Amino acid sequence: MPEVANYNQEVSNRISPIVEKLIKGNSLYQVKLNQQEMIEMLVELFGKLSPEEMRAITEHELTRRIDKILVLEAVSGTLNDLSPEQIKMYDDAVKRK
Repeated sequence: MPEVANYNQEVSNRISPIVEKLIKGNSLYQVKLNQQEMIEMLVELFGKLSPEEMRAITEHELTRRIDKILVLEAVSGTLNDLSPEQIKMYDDAVKRK
């Protein structure tokens, strides 16, 4: 069991600075995302990979993957934040296309 805790810490050590940098550099992320929650979710997600698979992912590729996940997390639920009038405007705009 200690090896699982060590691996999760290793994953966290790789993911945390990437998430911090991405959130710091993106105002949408700053408004929509909780940094600690995102780190925990990503550690759980990437922790499902084997240590060998995780270590094989380059920093650039890991950053790219994390950024895509953060975008999805930031924009999911955006329509829920709209007022009924804004939803009607959105529906009307979509129907015209």
